[in-house]
Amino acid sequence: MFLHPTVRKRLYQFTRIKRGYYSFLIMVALIFLTFILELLIHSRAIVVSYQGELYFPTYTSIKSGQTFGLDYQYETNYRELAQKFKEEEKGDWLLMPIVPFNPYENDFSLEENPPNPPSWENRHFIGTDTSGRDILARLFYGFRVAIYFSFALYITTSSIGILIGSLMGYFGGWFDMIFQRIVEIWTSIPTLYLIIIMAALVTPTPYLLLFILVFAGWTGMTWLMRAEIYRERSRQYCEAARSMGASHWRIITKHLLPNSMVPIIAAFPFQMVGGIGALTSLDYLGYGLPIPTPSWGELLQQGQESFDFAPWILLAPSGATIFILLLFTFIGEAVRESFDPKQVVLYE
Repeated sequence: MFLHPTVRKRLYQFTRIKRGYYSFLIMVALIFLTFILELLIHSRAIVVSYQGELYFPTYTSIKSGQTFGLDYQYETNYRELAQKFKEEEKGDWLLMPIVPFNPYENDFSLEENPPNPPSWENRHFIGTDTSGRDILARLFYGFRVAIYFSFALYITTSSIGILIGSLMGYFGGWFDMIFQRIVEIWTSIPTLYLIIIMAALVTPTPYLLLFILVFAGWTGMTWLMRAEIYRERSRQYCEAARSMGASHWRIITKHLLPNSMVPIIAAFPFQMVGGIGALTSLDYLGYGLPIPTPSWGELLQQGQESFDFAPWILLAPSGATIFILLLFTFIGEAVRESFDPKQVVLYE
């Protein structure tokens, strides 16, 4: 293997912590599903065989009803098309996803008005919301939005925090003092009030929310990296590199950062929890992503208002949120224990 023996040892220790290891495998599987979600949950067919020709509507352009012999020009309703093929018995067929609904689709074909309870017959496995949209579809697509958003938030805040924190810890002196005061002032910015003000002025978008959260949240990683670099710069290997004429950039990137990555790795699962929690909370309060973007917070808000007559709307996102946050928490505990710098320290 090309991994350093120390890294292999840490990974082995991680696999020995079963709760965190299995949580990691489940999370990897769920994230993988987000890449192929349209093949599992969508209103478009995966493949259609019509008059001897194959069509793949999921990842291609919109196919109008006239393409398959229907009398309309807008996008094909593939559930109706499946019924048509079944009645005609001409050898045409199609394959639908497990959940044949997209997260934006209002299903008013049922006898009762929404919200509709869970039904295997109607393929709404955990019911519909107050607008007739499939809850399972909105849960999974909402998870994809939340996980991508949280990952982008972590990468951006960590990059800024690592850069500024490393410079503060390495140079110290007046440079460190000035940025300490800047960071202290920055941490006093009320993030929620800032988002409320921005939401009142413009329609929130994922990029706007990401910008605001990065604008107010990069300071956490800065303090962490400052402390790590400040501690590592006094080590003998750093002094040796400096005496050999290594530049500041080389000392920071080639020597200090590789020996300061453990806290960054250990913080990743907990920052993902924070990102998902922040987005869900903002959506719940109505200051998050614009409607009808799939969102756990929006489902929680719906569920609270309709719990008396449609409890499944609240129970589904509540259970999903708790489950995902527990997975990340277990992963974080296992990473923190297996990558504990007190067990082994790497100097290069």
